[in-house]
Amino acid sequence: MSSEEIWGPERTGGQGLDPEQEESGNRALLALLDDPEVRDQVDLVLTCRGDTYEVWSRRGLLRFQRWRSDGRQTFRIVEQLGENPLERTNPDAVASLEEECRAAERSGYPTPDPNFAFIEPSELSYPFALERIAQLFDSPYTGDLVISPKCYAFGLQLGQHGALDVLQSRAPLAFIGPGVLPGHYAVPARHVDIAPTICHIMGFPLIDGRDWSGLRASERGVKPDVYLERQDGRVLQEILDPSASRKPERVYLIVFDGLSHSELVHLWASRDPAVRNLRRLLDSSAWFSFGSVVNFPSITWPSHSTILTGAWCGHHDIVNPTYYDRARREPLAPQAQGMLTEGFLGSAVEPLYEAFRRVLGTNILTVSIHEPQSRGAHHAALEQRVLGPRDRLRAYTAEFVEHIDPRYQADGKESVYREAVLDARGLAQLLALLDDPALPPPAFVAHEFALTDGAGHEYGPHGTGLRAAVAETDRRLGVVLDVLERKGLLRSTLFVVTADHGMAPQRVELRANPARHPERIGMRTITGEPMIWLKDLAIRVERAPDGRTARVFVFDNDPDPSGELRPVEGAEVRVTAGADRLIAELQTNAAGLAGFAIPPDRTANEIGLVVRHPDYNPRHLLLSGRSLAPSVRQRLFGTSE
Repeated sequence: MSSEEIWGPERTGGQGLDPEQEESGNRALLALLDDPEVRDQVDLVLTCRGDTYEVWSRRGLLRFQRWRSDGRQTFRIVEQLGENPLERTNPDAVASLEEECRAAERSGYPTPDPNFAFIEPSELSYPFALERIAQLFDSPYTGDLVISPKCYAFGLQLGQHGALDVLQSRAPLAFIGPGVLPGHYAVPARHVDIAPTICHIMGFPLIDGRDWSGLRASERGVKPDVYLERQDGRVLQEILDPSASRKPERVYLIVFDGLSHSELVHLWASRDPAVRNLRRLLDSSAWFSFGSVVNFPSITWPSHSTILTGAWCGHHDIVNPTYYDRARREPLAPQAQGMLTEGFLGSAVEPLYEAFRRVLGTNILTVSIHEPQSRGAHHAALEQRVLGPRDRLRAYTAEFVEHIDPRYQADGKESVYREAVLDARGLAQLLALLDDPALPPPAFVAHEFALTDGAGHEYGPHGTGLRAAVAETDRRLGVVLDVLERKGLLRSTLFVVTADHGMAPQRVELRANPARHPERIGMRTITGEPMIWLKDLAIRVERAPDGRTARVFVFDNDPDPSGELRPVEGAEVRVTAGADRLIAELQTNAAGLAGFAIPPDRTANEIGLVVRHPDYNPRHLLLSGRSLAPSVRQRLFGTSE
């Protein structure tokens, strides 16, 4: 017998918009999509209301629901006004430098230089968009609104990422080594597929873990069917070698942070010497022709945690570089903190470091080389767990720092130079570990190369400085490959090559940051680009049975850790009957309560209330409780609610 049910947000905790936020939510939507100051910078505004997800844009509105149908995840459109802003979902869009330039020309920005290829939404696609939106709102840490700017409209750096579009959401992906069938694969892949594929190739057992739905196999009435405690992805069966006689002895996961898929394709296909060492791997790889679709938001800390856990950020809970704990009124900023951030990872997921130790035993060695997600790794410098001989570490560091390209400092790019130093230190850590006779060869290494991201930001995703950074990173990779080969470890290692996100050229003269616009026009928000958390009031109104008096209760709309709404003292309440008749002006007491007399000859729909407090967005409503929110549909699409 088939079973179907709507599968809304997994853990409700204030994410998206609730009925109390109709007014502020609509005001923010109009500020983002109808205000001439930013409307041409915004591609999409995303939210959810109840079990329905909403995608707003100037070109159309899409509302959809996620369903669980016989255990599978499916999506159904509930409403569409105008154009479907997510109509194009093909992962093969603008997959080369030439295609990026052609798309820019069709967008009205003709250029022969892909570093200045500014592309409009009409030329882009949004692979796995419905899944990536729905998963995000599974976490109570997600904002009320999530903005996806136009591909070229964010910040002052020449290269940027974070949006839902394919250019910023595509990372290169290749598997190399035992158990893998080399070739080019034009099949769609996602970053949540990487970890389960590694586990499968390593021969790990299936367990009674949770799938995309958050339910264990035993709860779903099936045999164990996942490799990790929480697994949103699938095994990439297409690349498996059915004739493989042995499985890998170890895994080396390489993350070239922020490296554009199309840039790597260009360098590899043209046999550019900048990637001579990387070619040693890619020439015999299972290569995904259109890359892998990354986490949304396509930003470092959330994306790395997705690679390492096989779970989207709405399930591992690092939903953004900066996010907000509503219950505790506490901003959280793992990416800004940089170090000691593994504690932000949700307890319901299992990083590969932990999975390797669970399956292979606690005596194995797992290593994080400056990986932004290190929970469970024995060696993890960002978590202040450092193994290996310190004298060798210092000697290697001094040697590798000397070989940093001098152009970064000559160009005044100190941030790029610092990331080059970080990568030099990371390489020194790995070699010191491999030198230590007291340690076994690592069973799992996740190696983050940060320089490509810093150079992509400062020089652009296809700039000459970025290509210098790729060449420098490639030399470091060559050192690793040479050491592994000398130690007889190269052929028994499964290599995985990827990036944490894509990178797109920016029109820096725009100085665009549309997510801050509601804040700039005076709305009460907490903003962590690309998310907005609205500071709102919950209002309860009561009219006495005799129609002579009424009272209003005012609360903070975000519950505290116990689930209770806190009363708001000192809120100003203005009561009117019609446009020109003032009935009362008063303030709420410590219980958030204000009572007042009302004319018995007026109905509840003829008496208006305005509630204001300096820390919250104002509310305009009738005594009946009906909101007087502006209509986004009417303003944008000329239709009633």
